Amino acid sequence: MTKSGLKLGFIGLGIMGTPMAMNLINGGHVLFVNTRSKVAPELAEAGATVCTSPAGVAERADIIFTMVPDTPDVEKVLFGDNGVAQGLKGAKGKVVVDMSSIDPIATKAFAKKINELGCDYLDAPVSGGEVGAKAASLTIMVGGEQAVFDRVKPLFDLMGKNINLIGGNGDGQTCKVANQIIVALNIAAVSEALVFASKAGADPAKVRAALMGGFASSRILEVHGERMIKRTFNPGFRIALHQKDLNLALQGAKSLNVALPQTANAAQLMQACAALGHSQADHSALVKALEALAQHPVAPDA
Repeated sequence: MTKSGLKLGFIGLGIMGTPMAMNLINGGHVLFVNTRSKVAPELAEAGATVCTSPAGVAERADIIFTMVPDTPDVEKVLFGDNGVAQGLKGAKGKVVVDMSSIDPIATKAFAKKINELGCDYLDAPVSGGEVGAKAASLTIMVGGEQAVFDRVKPLFDLMGKNINLIGGNGDGQTCKVANQIIVALNIAAVSEALVFASKAGADPAKVRAALMGGFASSRILEVHGERMIKRTFNPGFRIALHQKDLNLALQGAKSLNVALPQTANAAQLMQACAALGHSQADHSALVKALEALAQHPVAPDA
């Protein structure tokens, strides 16, 4: 496809948003962008048009993607001064696709407001981190109507590999919260195993290699176990953001009258990491909370 492709918008060009937006440009589409920080040079060089506000993006694009940190950020981008909703007025048939990870209940309310403007809405949070964003191999969990999903699916294909319509608006976000529960508990499990092995005197790298061949093998053990051993905690997904997601899980559990004891424990370990000054580190740094309790690191810091 040439640059005569669809007119797309992308709001939020952080660690995840920048490579995702680049993949849309590489797919041959025209891109209008807006972000709080400076637009990455590679996007500008690839032909992205920088707009001064989310409204400006919505006025120019037919499908608008948002990728920002939290529920209040999405609300501000969509409905604040010079927000997306303002740019959608009088322009029926456009689609807003929120790829942030936010509150499912708020998502349903946001979708309703966008629908009232005559436009469609998908919630499409992702999993896969910076590596998946760059490789266009993200898992994308979508909530919305089938026809709208079908319209946007070719664009999702430019950003991800495992793409599923879960159900109606909000269900994509619910799926992402479930994903974050599983990821957090797996990180905690790998952390405990490696702290135990190291303090017992075993080589944690050899323990990890052995476990990779058995039933305990997992993507978390493969990727984050290696981070814990090599002490590479530069963020692919920050602890502060995972804290936000676990808080969404616990808030949702309270409203549903469901107990999530292990999720609560993982949230406390991440809070301990934040208290130790690691809130901006990769979520694999959760191991540092357990290391502090054991007074023993899995491996020496570089």
